[in-house]
Amino acid sequence: MSRATDIPTVSTVVDGGVGQSPRRPDGRLKVTGEFAFSSDLWADDMLWGATLRSPYPRARLRGLDLSAALALPGVHAVLTSDDVPGAKCYGLDVADQPVLAWDEVRYQGEAIAIVAADHPETARRAVARIVVDYEVLDPVVDAEAALTAGHLVRHVPVRRGDPVATAEVVVTGEYRVGMQDQAFLGPESGLAVPAEDGGVDLYIATQWLHVDQAQVAAALGLAPELVRLHLAGVGGAFGAREDLSMQVHASMLALRTRRPVKMVYSREESFFGHVHRHPATLRYEHGATRDGRLVYVRARILLDGGAYTSSTPAVVANAATLGIGPYQVPNVTMDAYGVWTNNPPCGAMRGFGAVQACFAYESQMDSLAAACGLDPVELRTRNALVEGATMPTGQLVDGPAPVARLLALVRDRPPPPPAAADPRERPGGVANTTRGEGVVRGVGYAIGIKNVCFSEGFDDYATARVRLELINGTPAVLVHTAAAEVGQGLVTVQAQIARTELGVPRVTVATADTSVGSAGSSSASRQTYMTGGAVRAACQAVRAKLLARAADLVAAADLAAGADLAAGAELRLHDGRIVTEAGVVVADLADVVGDEPLDETVEWRHRPTHPLDPHTGQGDAHVQYAFAAHRATVDVDTELGLVRVVEIAAAQDVGRAVNPQAVLGQIHGGTIQGLGLAVMEEIQVVDGLIRNPSFTDYLIPTILDSPPMPVDVLELADPHAPYGLRGVGEPPTISSTPAVVAAIRAATNRPLRTIPIRPHHLM
Repeated sequence: MSRATDIPTVSTVVDGGVGQSPRRPDGRLKVTGEFAFSSDLWADDMLWGATLRSPYPRARLRGLDLSAALALPGVHAVLTSDDVPGAKCYGLDVADQPVLAWDEVRYQGEAIAIVAADHPETARRAVARIVVDYEVLDPVVDAEAALTAGHLVRHVPVRRGDPVATAEVVVTGEYRVGMQDQAFLGPESGLAVPAEDGGVDLYIATQWLHVDQAQVAAALGLAPELVRLHLAGVGGAFGAREDLSMQVHASMLALRTRRPVKMVYSREESFFGHVHRHPATLRYEHGATRDGRLVYVRARILLDGGAYTSSTPAVVANAATLGIGPYQVPNVTMDAYGVWTNNPPCGAMRGFGAVQACFAYESQMDSLAAACGLDPVELRTRNALVEGATMPTGQLVDGPAPVARLLALVRDRPPPPPAAADPRERPGGVANTTRGEGVVRGVGYAIGIKNVCFSEGFDDYATARVRLELINGTPAVLVHTAAAEVGQGLVTVQAQIARTELGVPRVTVATADTSVGSAGSSSASRQTYMTGGAVRAACQAVRAKLLARAADLVAAADLAAGADLAAGAELRLHDGRIVTEAGVVVADLADVVGDEPLDETVEWRHRPTHPLDPHTGQGDAHVQYAFAAHRATVDVDTELGLVRVVEIAAAQDVGRAVNPQAVLGQIHGGTIQGLGLAVMEEIQVVDGLIRNPSFTDYLIPTILDSPPMPVDVLELADPHAPYGLRGVGEPPTISSTPAVVAAIRAATNRPLRTIPIRPHHLM
């Protein structure tokens, strides 16, 4: 990793602080298999839960016969929609998804009934005994047909400049993006424990404890304080854990049986039990001058949201507002739509609307470069966003926008070595390759843009509690937030910030739960920005209280430093001591803390955003933009239609690398997810039915598919963000997909407008 820095320094330097890469506290445990994930939970006298799901994408429920299931020895409860004690539907923003279906099922896998039994196999056998009388209905599975029929979730138009502008060079294209799965390795699981106060304690793998709490409490008909959520070990998320899965079901069974109930989805059930990335159809028209200056972009994006609303409104907004890419375009006509169908529900997944759009607009930029006779990087550079430019929404880009610089970094990296003679390094490996006669190398480029944090006026905040105390005479800090650690290293980052702000090496991060205020979702690349900002603010509040106490001690003791303070000088915290501006040591930190711990809770917000105008899409909707670029090199066996990704070079501006090693991990991981979408990952849905709900048939990249990934990291501080940082997790997923496709396109000279690319697309 090479690094270019343009950032302010942090005043307090402590081992394991901001800008360093301390060892993750969960790292060794996860590597050795000792880490307890949510599927490892156990309780005495525990029952097991299971779910009956619809085999049809659309059907009317005419009746349920539970008698055979209830008669099975070991079964303690069989519940249906009639047993839901509170609100019968839930949802992130729109409560339209039934806790258990009662009149109609609207997608394959929709939950109809739940069972609690004393053994998981007994629970599964009981589910199989439930008799359902279905009236099968014709599903709506085509997004265009759904739009025509009025099944519209949201339409976001963006209008800027002249809608009928003309240009000398025009390129058009229609693109399709398949349904990608988050494919986390830890399936949905959790443990619900009934409490003596009539409430429930839920131990769950999730991305947003408090939004889960609100939905679960509503469905159970309980006050929120009676539904206590505790974050259990999370085996990956990538957006799919923003929506509820088995939270309400396990809690209902626990409250009914008055015993702990554990639910763990199988891998197949997981494919039905969470949302996926929206499939999309995208039509673009780009107009430019002969020398490659963009004149206009006209685009139409149609996103299939599946059976329920979930995050579709926000995904549509992101696709619309970011759908032109990181380019300056004077005239824009954009229409983005999300619709309901009877396909599997879709919602949040890493990149959140920007992924689908980037594949289309970057493919268009390659077509435009060819039409203008320009190098693809040169065309992009001529049109690149810069600081001070205006987005199609009218929003000013008021922070660094190093689009041209990122492109130059990936372009100028040394190329990977030539193709090797070793058959193991050819497309398809030893078993599926020729001797190299049909192998062609290609290189492709792409750059993407992503918003960070929540947008459109959403009240986006995070809460942090920080406590400074003495433990056995040594200063120690406790950090408590509700921020979900989903593998991204957030626990480590919170401790780094506390060490930096308070100068105390010993920091403990408490397990996230709902006993502290909300930290928002671990999504939108926001947690280091938001919860990091909250922890920083809480630490600063503790530090201010500490220094005020020290000033009182100075005055009370009539120390020489008192004269300096009376003259307007300030005390500082440095290297575990309280010092004056002149560097005179007043006291040790431990002496000032004494027997009176300092405790502060802070609710922290980023600068405000604003809703989009519903007619023009104008507005300052986003708090921050992030950028990443990729250069992909591929070898393609044009005779067999096989691809080997040789290398993916990346460059990304992160504002400030709070944890450089974690930054690299995020860029590598995001890049690999983008590679997967480019060449292998797709949930195949036919007539509303998932055909490949397993890791045998839904393919994800393994270590053998992962190429070398050299990375350049820029640290160009955002003046509005804590430490100048910029969200890191999503941008690499956005531009890696079109870069890989561009490289394959260069090798094969085929248009390749559908992803993932299959062998028959290349032959």
